[in-house]
Amino acid sequence: MYDEVIKDEGGFRYIETGGEGTPVILLHGLLGALSNFDGIIQHFRKTHNVVVPILPLFEISLRSLSVMKLVEYLENFVEYKNYNEVHVLGNSLGGHIAQLYALKHPEKVYSMILTGSSGLFESAMGTTFPKRGNYEYMKQKAESVFYDPKVATKELVDQVYETVNDLKKAMCVVALAKSAVRHNLEDNLSDIKTPTLLVWGIQDGVTPLWVGEKFHELIPNSELVKVDKCGHAPMMERPNLFNRALESFLERVESGTFSADRKEPSTLS
Repeated sequence: MYDEVIKDEGGFRYIETGGEGTPVILLHGLLGALSNFDGIIQHFRKTHNVVVPILPLFEISLRSLSVMKLVEYLENFVEYKNYNEVHVLGNSLGGHIAQLYALKHPEKVYSMILTGSSGLFESAMGTTFPKRGNYEYMKQKAESVFYDPKVATKELVDQVYETVNDLKKAMCVVALAKSAVRHNLEDNLSDIKTPTLLVWGIQDGVTPLWVGEKFHELIPNSELVKVDKCGHAPMMERPNLFNRALESFLERVESGTFSADRKEPSTLS
């Protein structure tokens, strides 16, 4: 588990490892949490300044809540921290925010890493929450996100269950899911020129592998790594493989030797 305390300042809540390298901003998904990134935080905490802002998914008024509102939050956070350049990594909805940020601020984004990202297609909870109050149903939904259902710990299931059974939070989740669908980025992805790493679980049932392949096709300077026996959150389910791919990518980007060259995707197993 990470050792950093959650900082609460300037209207932002976040953790920061304080490593010497370029900041790596980690963006969680709609039902994600800081714990999703334990493996990345521990592995890169000294070589990079790993930063995880807690996205205000449930603090923004429903009337103005949208994916773009979360992009605005990220813009303000980067400005508040006075970061000149960042690596931005997003899982699920966090990846969607990363893409929109990269499109708006290409000068700020050193590289982008997407894993199980929305932005093209996602099949998660849908735009409604059936069977609210049914713990077993939510347990099955949480387990289905992973190749190995045991990754969905009781703590994780409890968190999802609590979120969807809080009416305001459930309404926020639905509003953001609808906003994500409206902000389909297929026509804009060719404008992202920043070095991009795509890490995709071969057994991802939420954003299936073909979605990762489509991102690879549309983002010109991208590299696709497929991870076997892995679902929607490779950094949680196969952390060692994920970190190996991310470390190689960051080293090449920062040394100026990264070149996608439209090479064939690689597979880690």
